[in-house]
Amino acid sequence: MWRSLHAAAVALGVAAAVVACGSSETPSPGTPSPAGPPGTGAAFERDVYLFDAYDAEGRRYDHPWLGGLLVPRPQFVDIDNDGDPDLFLQERSGELMFFENIGSAGSPDFRWRTDRFQDLEIGQWYVFQDLTGDGRKELMSELRFSYMQVYRNEGTLEEPRFELALDSIRDVEGRPIFADRQNIPYVTDLDCSGTLDLFLGRVDGSITHLREAERVDGWPRFERVTDYFENIAIIGQIGSMHGANAMAFIDMTGNGALDLLWGDYFEPSVLLIENTATCPDYDLDNPPEPLYTPDGNISTSGHNVPVPADLGGEGDMDLVVGVLGGAFNPNLTASANLHHYERGADGLFRKQTEQFLFGVDIGEESFVEVADVTGNGRPDLVGGNKLDPANTRTARLYLFENREGEDGRPEFHLADTISLAQSYNYAPAMGELFGSGRPDLVLGTWNDGIRVYRNLGHDEGDAAGFPRFEEVEELAIELPRGSHGTPALGDLTGNGLLDLVAGRSSGHVALWQNTGTAESPRFELVDAELGDIRVGRRSAPYLADVTGDGRLDLLVSQDEGAVLLFRNTGNAAEPRFELDEDFSVSLFGLGRAVPVDLDGSGELDLVSGNKSGGILIYRNRGGGFPDG
Repeated sequence: MWRSLHAAAVALGVAAAVVACGSSETPSPGTPSPAGPPGTGAAFERDVYLFDAYDAEGRRYDHPWLGGLLVPRPQFVDIDNDGDPDLFLQERSGELMFFENIGSAGSPDFRWRTDRFQDLEIGQWYVFQDLTGDGRKELMSELRFSYMQVYRNEGTLEEPRFELALDSIRDVEGRPIFADRQNIPYVTDLDCSGTLDLFLGRVDGSITHLREAERVDGWPRFERVTDYFENIAIIGQIGSMHGANAMAFIDMTGNGALDLLWGDYFEPSVLLIENTATCPDYDLDNPPEPLYTPDGNISTSGHNVPVPADLGGEGDMDLVVGVLGGAFNPNLTASANLHHYERGADGLFRKQTEQFLFGVDIGEESFVEVADVTGNGRPDLVGGNKLDPANTRTARLYLFENREGEDGRPEFHLADTISLAQSYNYAPAMGELFGSGRPDLVLGTWNDGIRVYRNLGHDEGDAAGFPRFEEVEELAIELPRGSHGTPALGDLTGNGLLDLVAGRSSGHVALWQNTGTAESPRFELVDAELGDIRVGRRSAPYLADVTGDGRLDLLVSQDEGAVLLFRNTGNAAEPRFELDEDFSVSLFGLGRAVPVDLDGSGELDLVSGNKSGGILIYRNRGGGFPDG
């Protein structure tokens, strides 16, 4: 039977062993096997496909535990020369995600392989382009600050192996060419001359055009043509000159000339600037027009990254748009920001989805708790977010009910959502506080302290959703100082009652002792800076006996993704926490690591939210936590 960590200092578990249901396909040659971000403990392995999950309408998520997307920058490249497009995507600075197409050119099926393709450091942007003319694409990317470095494929078309070749793309004088790091450059042959043109978007909405003038050791050197290419100036109506943009050249009109697609911080649509000349000439000094759907313009929160691609294998144009969020309330697209359009014979773009990589995504800065909310004896997932994309005046909680699938393995269903305190940054913790046998809720917030809610049980016939919660206002807790309260529950003082610890923006952890009774809790602050713990910023603690010695240890996550283990070396009545310097785990930033045995292996896995708004699962392959 599954038992809560708060009921006893034991691991969370499931009744029967569960076989992982991740992808069985072999990663393509030259691609690292699935793993976490830099520094992830070797014993923990990220698994995007461990369990099936379903949305509120019963649709199965294609990539359930991808972790959400907030600022996706996609590009399609046939990286293994098998005739179909693979997908690369940047979500975090410096990291390049890779999704292998295990389907076909006409019916693509993208599968996550790694968060760090070949462990390459790519800065703020990346572009695949054949710069040397040998048929193999190089990888251009940003090198701090604003240099354009190049990785060359030293492998084959089928088994690429990228190694750093240039620290900077240079002009004919050998000087580095700089690109604004928030903008994505583009390289193409605009005038059909057989040489390359380099286009750099600028923060003022203009484009710098450079043309290949010579080759040095096989690499192009560029000379500046103009800083105001074709008099293009995309200027926002909002009073700021500090923009950001992305572009793509493609023949949209069928005249054989490359037109320009432009996405801009101050533009909610994707703009088309038509090239009305033909090679070797070009003329893009024409008014920009938004791309149209049957219902009007393509319209998002702005700063769109347009990526044309043929995803049907028939030569027709698809358009995938990464919505980075610009001047038009990016909170509205926090969980739906990778749009896919198909272009019809009438030239209109028809939206297929706003989540091209369909996965669990509850909005920015997700925090996760594990508890049996529905009373079926299985651990459910409860997630809180920074704010509700549908109601940006408050945050929201999401309940993913753990149901037994047909094969006996867990599957998680989005069963309910709820908004309680009108505040931001919900950070839930659950445990029995009022003696009802049901998990009650302690809710951290951005600047409204920590709230306590009594679980009144489910209405008849509604056990699959959230129970009714009643706030107990007299138990509200103010943080000693700072914001972003992130609570956790556990009996640290040996009186059989759940005490409370909470992290905050300063990186400290505070302890409140429960001096009440099993039916009437009362929290008293006993240490505003528990054990002198400070982990940087945005500390997010969790209490669990991860060492197996019967004492609750303290896992503390922080804003950059590090998870620190403070071993409890005290006794049942007086905890004392000491940093385990040999424990090293790094997840994604602004989450909280929760140890739980989800796959029935007997090992504590890690479940976490993160800045991008999804849920991450890391399987413990053995030895992830030290013995007591």
